[in-house]
Amino acid sequence: MRAGYDDPLLADFVAQLDEVFALAEASPGFVWRLRTDDDAAIARRVFGDPLVLFNVSVWESLEALRTFVYAGRHLEVMRARAKWFRPLEGPAFALWWIPAGTLPSVEEGAARLERLARHGPGPEAFTFREPFPPPARSAPAGANPVGPGVC
Repeated sequence: MRAGYDDPLLADFVAQLDEVFALAEASPGFVWRLRTDDDAAIARRVFGDPLVLFNVSVWESLEALRTFVYAGRHLEVMRARAKWFRPLEGPAFALWWIPAGTLPSVEEGAARLERLARHGPGPEAFTFREPFPPPARSAPAGANPVGPGVC
C-alpha cells in the first residue's frame, strides 16, 4: 500500500472491500474466502510488512475466477489500484489447484506466491496468462483453482 491501512489515502479502497467481497461470494463458482480472526476481508503482515495486504479464495474453476476478477465492480477497483498501491517487484497473485473439500492456509498462499516469484509459472503456482491444468490425481472433478493475491 502507499500508506497504512487506516490512513485517509486508503479510505475509499477500504470502504469498497465489503461490497467487492460480497459480490465475490455471490458470484458463480465462488467456494470460500479468507476471513481473519477479526473477520477482516484481508490478512495484513503476512510477509512481515504492514503495507502488504493478502487475500486467499477458492473457486470451482479458473474460468469462474477469471470472470469475477476481470469484470464488473472488481475490475473497476483494480483499475484504480495505482491510487492506493505501489507497483510490486514480483507477482501480485498466484493460482494453484487444490483437492475438492480442502481449504488453503495463509502460509500456503504465501509459499505459492514466493514459489511463483522464484521459479516462474509451473504446476504448483501459475497465473491467468500461463495456466496449468489440474493434476491428474484431482482433475477434472475434485479440483479447484485457488487465487491468493495482494488486493
